[in-house]
Amino acid sequence: MLPFAGWEMPIQYEGIVAEHRAVRESVGVFDISHMGELVVSGQESEAALNRVLTNDLAVLAVGEGQYSLMLNEGGGVIDDLIVYRIAENRFFLVVNASKIQEDVEWLRKRLPAGVSVEDESATFGALAVQGPEAVSLWQKLEPSKPLPPRNGVFEYADRLILCRTGYTGEDGFELFSSTAAIGDWFDRFIAAGAKPCGLGARDTLRLEKGFPLNGADLDLDHTPLEAGLGFFVKLEKSPGFIGQESLLEQKSAGLSVRLAAIAMTGKAPPPRHGYEVRDEEGEELLGVLTSGSMSPELGLGIGMAYLPIEKAKTGTALSVMVRERPFSARVVKKPFV
Repeated sequence: MLPFAGWEMPIQYEGIVAEHRAVRESVGVFDISHMGELVVSGQESEAALNRVLTNDLAVLAVGEGQYSLMLNEGGGVIDDLIVYRIAENRFFLVVNASKIQEDVEWLRKRLPAGVSVEDESATFGALAVQGPEAVSLWQKLEPSKPLPPRNGVFEYADRLILCRTGYTGEDGFELFSSTAAIGDWFDRFIAAGAKPCGLGARDTLRLEKGFPLNGADLDLDHTPLEAGLGFFVKLEKSPGFIGQESLLEQKSAGLSVRLAAIAMTGKAPPPRHGYEVRDEEGEELLGVLTSGSMSPELGLGIGMAYLPIEKAKTGTALSVMVRERPFSARVVKKPFV
């Protein structure tokens, strides 16, 4: 167990590799009750949210969701989140656990009167059921409640919300229910054959797919463009969003750094967050790993780091410092797997 954002979180149950492979090959279930759930509603909620998020809510029909980012005026990332339209003027936001209070305060200060922001985090528990057998497992348990399509959301009675997004690269869904009911749901999934999975496997799974982690790969000092998330930033939106002007200036001037995927090329200990990334000779400091782990699928160390743009090209030879020793590495394309 590990303290995380005010919660005691499981790092592993059976073991990281076993849990990782269960998600890649069958089905696993993660307790994600630490995540935040916000409901934004009101007649002008779409327009108001569109001015504080990078993606375009106008394209969402009821029952659809999208990945988006909340930025400061300089284009730095406050939070990355999923926003679902659950009614014409009602949106369900799933935000990072360590950012709940900050997000709520940021939104309430910037959304107009008539648009409410309700923090429902304390009333919801949440589970992520992930893997190629996730859908069939649900159909056996609840055949009368269909899952939404990819990036969709269905709201059922008794505070049951089903979403279809994921953070592992596999098919699956997220279940949000009352805190009183979430333990029973967890037990049902385990009894039906899902393997319980902890933070360790969640990290290796998302890293293999090159998905960024807020507070590590995403922060106030780097923009979504530098993080390779330009697809989720609609710079042409009008009216614009907070941070848009800074991103337009950055795009016009050209990026100086980029979040690069790095794979170890020789026998080496697992790379970890904070390890230095240097040039091939181990002399020039280029950056530090924002994420790093051993890939169970590849059997080698992988990580990500912000590197000077000329050093972030695929194939560039590098070295990663592990306990003051350089180990060879190379920039590769995302995803790793």
